[in-house]
Amino acid sequence: RMAAILEPLVDTTVSIITCDGRLFIGILKGLDQATNVILNDCQERVYHDDKGVEQIGMGLFVIRGDNIAVIGEVDEEVDERIDLSSVRAAPIKPVDH
Repeated sequence: RMAAILEPLVDTTVSIITCDGRLFIGILKGLDQATNVILNDCQERVYHDDKGVEQIGMGLFVIRGDNIAVIGEVDEEVDERIDLSSVRAAPIKPVDH
């Protein structure tokens, strides 16, 4: 069901927040019925209170569907204009169930 909703986003850039509070940006290359996703050119963005956003290259990356809290489409034009080195934010907290 969720896979059918996300299918139109294949080959577009998406942002995924996982239940453990991690944020990934990458090109959605595929997903299955359990909403396990494959991201290409994936980067993890780590937020800090006292310094800019750290970007960690992950390459081709798989995220289990049961660990996904939020998936959203990224407006690449807007995202490219953001100076992540000047962004300060508290790290994202894990999702409590």
